[in-house]
Amino acid sequence: MDQALFDSGMKNRRGVLGDKYVDRAMANANAFNRDFQDFITEYCWGTVWGQPALDNKQRSLNNLCMLAALNRAEEFKIHVRGALTNGCSLDEIRETLIQVTVYCGVPAGVTAFRLAREVFDAEGIEVAD
Repeated sequence: MDQALFDSGMKNRRGVLGDKYVDRAMANANAFNRDFQDFITEYCWGTVWGQPALDNKQRSLNNLCMLAALNRAEEFKIHVRGALTNGCSLDEIRETLIQVTVYCGVPAGVTAFRLAREVFDAEGIEVAD
């Protein structure tokens, strides 16, 4: 393991997902999945999220597109929260999900909008009429 990438990844991961989520994930690591937690922290959060060309806001919107297209509900909801943390507005999230609908299909868009609404409701975010 590259300790510098791991440390950078942990900083990025905590910054996007929050300490509570990351602490829980790391505390639940065991002999079976510890290497996986280290891998995603170093490679995903350190190497990929550490690249300078895209800011975290754009990475969050990209993730919403990919996770909606892949129908990964739990990860999608985690990354809706991350998108909010990274400064994505409700308008930006909405426009991203409309693009998902056009390019990935109506069922993907319906699910993505429903899941995003669940996150907004859980976070106490008012969606004005």
